[in-house]
Amino acid sequence: MLRFAAWQVAIVVGAIVAYFGVRGLTEGDPAIANRNAERVLEVEHALGIAVEQQVQAAVTFSAWAMTLANWVYIWMHWPVVIATFVWLIRTNRPEYLRLRNAMLISGFIGLVIFASFPVAPPRLFSAEFVDTVTQRSYSYRMLQPPAFVNRYAAMPSLHFGWNLLVGISWYRVARSRALRIAAVVMPAVMAWAVVATANHWVLDVIVGGMVALIGLLLETTRRDLITPGIGTFDPRRTLRGSAPSSA
Repeated sequence: MLRFAAWQVAIVVGAIVAYFGVRGLTEGDPAIANRNAERVLEVEHALGIAVEQQVQAAVTFSAWAMTLANWVYIWMHWPVVIATFVWLIRTNRPEYLRLRNAMLISGFIGLVIFASFPVAPPRLFSAEFVDTVTQRSYSYRMLQPPAFVNRYAAMPSLHFGWNLLVGISWYRVARSRALRIAAVVMPAVMAWAVVATANHWVLDVIVGGMVALIGLLLETTRRDLITPGIGTFDPRRTLRGSAPSSA
């Protein structure tokens, strides 16, 4: 157990360092990032989902509402991901491996998009938005040092996408109704927070969820193919759970 845990810590820490390192190196040109943000907005207006200003206006009117959005954005991401890893390593190793690999796959896809389609977040795109996290909180600087941050990596929102994967894992292993409710509420609250803090566009959230689910689909399919007796992939098993595997 200790050996497995130590090896997983090395893998996860190495992946995190590589993710932020590569993400920082792929930072796009501001002019290109702003033009791409305009394209994102055009798509949102066509779909009728350009509600970023309304969402943030509902937060910035109140100090406590702004603090709540900041805390969700900061403390419900990496701390929750790491705590979930620790919990699953101790209680459900197959589910931990599924979550870990789905995050690695979706993270790689995200890096490709960051490099090929840099997008300025609302907080850098227009002075009409308030950068609530940077202006009102210092905790984020400790959890995600500015030197490793790609300011133009708004698309996709893996902040939401990875929380969605964590929520799916919670739902799959939950034995209580309360945890299943939390599994649904947690990513939904994060979707609100990333928009309310002006860190992501609504379309970033949608694409982030799609990228995360693609990672989960690819990992689940891989496990089904190498696990004897499983057979053809059934997408309903994503939430329902599946037979344990040590792959």
